[in-house]
Amino acid sequence: MQAFLPPLRPPGALAEKDFIKRCVRCGQCVTICPHKSIILPSFLGRHRGQPIIDPHKKPCYLCMLCPPSCPTGALDPTLSDLTRVRMGQAYIAKDRCHNYAQTGIMCMTCYDRCPLRGQAVVLAMGLNPHMTTACVGCGICVYVCPVAAVTVVPAHASWIPPFAEQIKPSPRKGEG
Repeated sequence: MQAFLPPLRPPGALAEKDFIKRCVRCGQCVTICPHKSIILPSFLGRHRGQPIIDPHKKPCYLCMLCPPSCPTGALDPTLSDLTRVRMGQAYIAKDRCHNYAQTGIMCMTCYDRCPLRGQAVVLAMGLNPHMTTACVGCGICVYVCPVAAVTVVPAHASWIPPFAEQIKPSPRKGEG
């Protein structure tokens, strides 16, 4: 992961510039999160005390309780459909993924654990995982990958990993 990526925000976060202006660091989203996925970092800088998700430690499980809990609208209170969440985009490093690296280990952990299985992560030829535009950036794939082959880039970041494969279009309902 790149050292200077902006933080991954909770579901429903406004554009980063607007989020920073609106968030009052009240911690309501942290309190309501049943999975303890949202944290208020104590490090210095402009993001201090504003909610973030570190998918390496605890991903977002898309319970969707945090958006309506935000008193300032920094998180869109009308967002309830998890398929409309846009936290970020996941990318797979093929040189680390068991299925691409031909290690003799068949792994489908990212596919099996994705809350949008068959939409956000699809299996090419039933074997190789590919991320699609349906990915919401929750970070579950990052958390469960046994070889750290997945990276989530926050939606408001302009950086794309150098190993990034072409993101596939989201499959239509009934396909995949």
